[in-house]
Amino acid sequence: MSLIIDKLFIGQIGRLKRTFNDSDVRLCNELTKDFSPIYQQSENDWKSFYNKPLVPGLLTEGLITQVISQKLPGTACVLLQKELVFYHPVHIGDEITAELEIIDINHDRNWLTQKVNCYNQNGNEVVKGQVVILVLPSHIT
Repeated sequence: MSLIIDKLFIGQIGRLKRTFNDSDVRLCNELTKDFSPIYQQSENDWKSFYNKPLVPGLLTEGLITQVISQKLPGTACVLLQKELVFYHPVHIGDEITAELEIIDINHDRNWLTQKVNCYNQNGNEVVKGQVVILVLPSHIT
């Protein structure tokens, strides 16, 4: 049985970029039923804290899991653990780059630990943390 994890190495990096828009936020709000005014263009309550409405953190997390499923390892896997810190807000119209780097490989358990860094178009770090994933055998994918 060929294991995908055997083809991966510490230091390997995967990344993707995405620009979040109003439609993304509306869809996320509908799916999660989170209609906080902080996400709405028309609300004024948030304007004393932020100059534009926020993108739900769940969307940035979705970009992180997209890197996992499409780039690194780019195969079927299960998210076992995530630890994320949101340093700066993500606003509608921001281009976010999610970058994941393998920092540990546990061959006995088929686990990967990846460092997570997300940056906006200005180079500001918006999310930092790590994830642990179970990489499924290649015959399952």
